[in-house]
This record gives sequence, C-alpha cells and structure tokens, in this order.
Amino acid sequence: MSAIRSARRPKGRSLPIGRILLLGFFLVFVLLPLYWMFNTSIKPSDDYLAIPPVWFPAQPTLVHYEAALFAYRGLEGLINSLIISLAATILSALFGTLMAYSLARYNTGGQHLSFWVLSQRFLPPIGIVLPVFLIYRGIGLYDTHAGMIIAYTVFTLPVSVWMMFAYFRQMPKSMEEAALVDGCTRWQAFWSVAMPLAAPGIVAAAVFAFIACWTEFFFALVLTSRSAFTLPTVFRAFIGFQGAQYGEAAALAIVSLVPSIALGVLAQKHLVRGLTLGAVRG
Repeated sequence: MSAIRSARRPKGRSLPIGRILLLGFFLVFVLLPLYWMFNTSIKPSDDYLAIPPVWFPAQPTLVHYEAALFAYRGLEGLINSLIISLAATILSALFGTLMAYSLARYNTGGQHLSFWVLSQRFLPPIGIVLPVFLIYRGIGLYDTHAGMIIAYTVFTLPVSVWMMFAYFRQMPKSMEEAALVDGCTRWQAFWSVAMPLAAPGIVAAAVFAFIACWTEFFFALVLTSRSAFTLPTVFRAFIGFQGAQYGEAAALAIVSLVPSIALGVLAQKHLVRGLTLGAVRG
C-alpha cells in the first residue's frame, strides 16, 4: 500500500504543475503581443528597431496617441464607430429578439426558416459588397451613418436571431401559458415573462453584435469615404510609401481594443452560454 501511495504522489503533484505551466504559456502567448503593442505606442520612434529590444522606454511619450487621434482623424473614426455600432447593436438585438421569439413559439416559416436565417452569414461579404455599393450610390446612402447602420444590422441580424432562438426554444412555454390564463395578452406575456427570462441571451447577442460591428473592416472600407468612416479603416493611413507609422498604429490599436475587451469581460458568461446553448438539443 505504501508503494502504491508513493507511486501516486508524484502524479498528483505533477498535475497542478502541468496546468500552471500550460496556463502560464497561454497567458504569455496572449498578453505578450498586447504588452508589446502598448510598449510600442509609448516609446519614441528611435526605439522601434533598437537592438537589443527596448522592453520599456526610458522616456515614455503620448505623442503617438495624439497623432493617431487627431492628425490621422482617429478620434473622428472612433466617434463614428461608436454611433454606428451602438445603433446597429440596438436594432439587431430588437429585431433579432422579435424574430427569434416568432420562430421559437409560432414555428414561423416551418422547421427550416431558422437555419435559412443563419445561412445568410455563410455568404462571403465580397460576393455582395459590389451590388450593395452600387445600390447605396444610387439611393444616396453611400458614406452615411444610416447606410452603415443598415448594413451592419443586416450583417449581424442572422447570428442574433440564432442565439435568441436557442434561448426561447429552451424556455418552458408553461410560464407564458400561465400568464395567458391569468388574463395577460400575448404581448404582455412576451414582455413580462419571456423577456426577463431571456435577458442573458439578449445581452449576449447584443455584445456579440457590437463586437462584430466594432471590428468590421471590409464593408466600412468599400461603403465609406470621408464622412462615415469607422475606426478600423483609419489603420490603412499608417502604411505609406515612406514606411509604416508603428507608434500611431499601436496607439490606435490600444484605443480600439478597450471597448471590445471591456464588453467581453463583463459578459463572458453570457457569451459562452449564448454560443453553446442548444448545441446538444434536438
């Protein structure tokens, strides 16, 4: 027995060490690029290609943030991204919730309509961006906030519908039926019973839609020019014939990461549940 216990102890001790090493490697793999990007954003231009590398500048500077936000119009792009992403997120969550409830409770369109809605995301953006560009030029939506809000709402709506559909499908109908028996209308049962229960799913769908809108580049590159350009399109200005502006690009990247990381951390549990709920349900 003592030999068996002694043989088991090394394995029991090595398991936590292995997990710690694996977690440490993962943290270094994820955090080191972020630290290097932040380090690049605050160090002088002479330290970019220094050998050995400068891990922390002796004289940190914020000149790259100032240039990225003002000289390269990064602040204007940031404001445009906030307006467009927030509006598109609200519309996507609103319409997605109503569509998902109709699909889950009334079986609208039969059994295959819900998958057809999700399949719209399978279509590559490059296949539809040219027709959308021509339509926008014809009706005056090119390089406008309204045009980008419509495009981003349509772009994120299928995933929002699918996530909310999974929530409403696993929600028991008996609670809404009890509210109907008590005298509530169908709308009152939806608003007072179904909506509070589906609040985590709505939050998850909204956060997912916001991150998708915030980081989208291709549609913004083609459908905007001078007025409604978003933050991701500003990065193309940092690469020119005379070289790349590493400090300005790193500074703007740090600024652009803040909303996505904050929302991801705050709604981490809801995001995981929203993406996996219904995966094992028939």
